[in-house]
Amino acid sequence: MSAEASGPAAAEAPSLEVPKPSGLEPGVAAYGLKPLTPNSKYVKLNVGGSLHYTTLRTLTGQDTLLKAMFSGRAEVLTDAGGWVLIDRSGRHFGTILNYLRDGSVPLPESTRELGELLGEARYYLVQGLIEDCQLALQQKRQNLSPLCLIPTVTSPREEQQLLASTSKPVVKLLHNRSNNKYSYTSTSDDNLLKNIELFDKLALRFHGRLLFLKDVLGDEICCWSFYGQGRKIAEVCCTSIVYATEKKQTKVEFPEARIFEETLNILIYETPRGPDPALLEATGGAAGGGGAGRGEDEENREHRVRRIHVRRHITHDERPHGQQIVFKD
Repeated sequence: MSAEASGPAAAEAPSLEVPKPSGLEPGVAAYGLKPLTPNSKYVKLNVGGSLHYTTLRTLTGQDTLLKAMFSGRAEVLTDAGGWVLIDRSGRHFGTILNYLRDGSVPLPESTRELGELLGEARYYLVQGLIEDCQLALQQKRQNLSPLCLIPTVTSPREEQQLLASTSKPVVKLLHNRSNNKYSYTSTSDDNLLKNIELFDKLALRFHGRLLFLKDVLGDEICCWSFYGQGRKIAEVCCTSIVYATEKKQTKVEFPEARIFEETLNILIYETPRGPDPALLEATGGAAGGGGAGRGEDEENREHRVRRIHVRRHITHDERPHGQQIVFKD
């Protein structure tokens, strides 16, 4: 009968010596790195300076790169303190571990962070997390709609279809320099740019309430049109001709106050029930009136288009002597 060991020494587990790694580079031994043994149940991870503490069961539960690293199929190096070194950013490694533990994790709201997590999931070959991130990014792309979508009119038929397909009031800016046979005045280019900038500001301010169209066809250089319930309510032409001594010049105006006023006027056509007579009267709209009966003259006035044209400026009379100068609106 053999004697059994007794005393404190009997309670201690036998020490396991870690075999020296074979085939390591000289620099590995110099830094005190050694391979992780399969007998280690708990693992300390140093991922790009981010420290994590987990188990082999978590790391090898799914078929990932981490399972290959910690199941003996790949060599894993530790430092003298027992920390496993992984040369990777540790920003999203905690999310990777939580996914391996639970099978699901809350995904980041930011598209940028979601893309970063997708990159880490691909590196560690966590297929389920890869699919979740791809699905979330796809949903974000589908839900992302432009703040203000402005169609460009390329034909009269397309304009008619756009006007007929919407119940919103419409603001259309025509700016077209291709048909201009005259030169511009010194301020015309600046005023044309101001008209375009005002159009963009109005489109951002009233998006969702008004439909804004850009038109690059037509004979006018710069002209605003305002539509309510499918018909044109007002028009502001910003182009005039200057008769100079040597040549004719095109002058582009910037009637900002008038444009803003007409934009506010068509807001009363927002509802499909028709314009409110009180609002029409208060804003001086096309249907505004004294409020008595609706006569034939008033009905005609509702279908009349307010056309505001810049007065033609004549700085030199090129007409024959004795012919009267006519100013046209």
